[in-house]
Order: sequence, then C-alpha cells, then structure tokens
Amino acid sequence: MTISYGALAGLIAAIAFLILVLFTIPMLIRTAKLLKETSATIQTTNESMKKISEDMDGLMDQTSDLLDKTNDLMTDVNGKMKTLDPVVKAAADLGESVSELNDSSKKIAKRFSSNHFSRAGIVSSVAATAFARRRRRRGEN
Repeated sequence: MTISYGALAGLIAAIAFLILVLFTIPMLIRTAKLLKETSATIQTTNESMKKISEDMDGLMDQTSDLLDKTNDLMTDVNGKMKTLDPVVKAAADLGESVSELNDSSKKIAKRFSSNHFSRAGIVSSVAATAFARRRRRRGEN
C-alpha cells in the first residue's frame, strides 16, 4: 500500500486539527464555567444594586423630611431673633450709657485727685454744681 503525497498531507492536517480540537476543549470548558460564574456575579450585583437603590430612595425621603423640618426650625428661629432685636439694642444702649457714666466718673475723680483744688475749693465746686442742677430742674437760668 502506497500513500500519495496528497493523502499524507491530508492525514497530517487531520491529525493537527484533531490535536488542536483536543487542546481547545478544556479551554472551552473553563471559559463556559467562567461565563456561568460571571453571569451569577452579575445577577448578584443587579440584586444588590436594586436593594441599594431602594435603600437610597428611603434615605432620600428621610433626608427630604429632615430638610423640611430644618427649614421650619430656621423660620421659627429667625422669627424669635426678630423679637430679641429690641432687647439686644436696649442692652447695647445700656452698655453705652454705662461707658459714658464710667468716663464721667473718671473725669470727676481726676479733677478731685489733682492738686488744683483745696478742701474749700472742692466743697464750693460741689455746692456750685448742686445749685446749678437745682436751678436747671426748676427751669431757672
């Protein structure tokens, strides 16, 4: 039996194809398993994303309620601050009055502590100031 070159080449090609198929089968099996695992992972991911989306919807509703309550609270606080404005202004005016009184007291103390007045001069100065105030209260000049 003699084999021609064409038949020998065909036989070699068939054997090579058989070897190629035999080496490709395990790789195709592993690829199929990997695709099944990937499909399962994608399904789990989709379920998780659905759950996260539902949780985010609930969280957004709660956040919206909290923001509404915060706006109401700020409106209430602003209204109360408006009612406190006169009190703060009165306290500021009182502070200015006390400061002016303190400055006047310092000036008077400085005048009395200087050596320009003798005891008689101090008494006459206090008396003159008292009489001048009395005349002003009565409307006299």
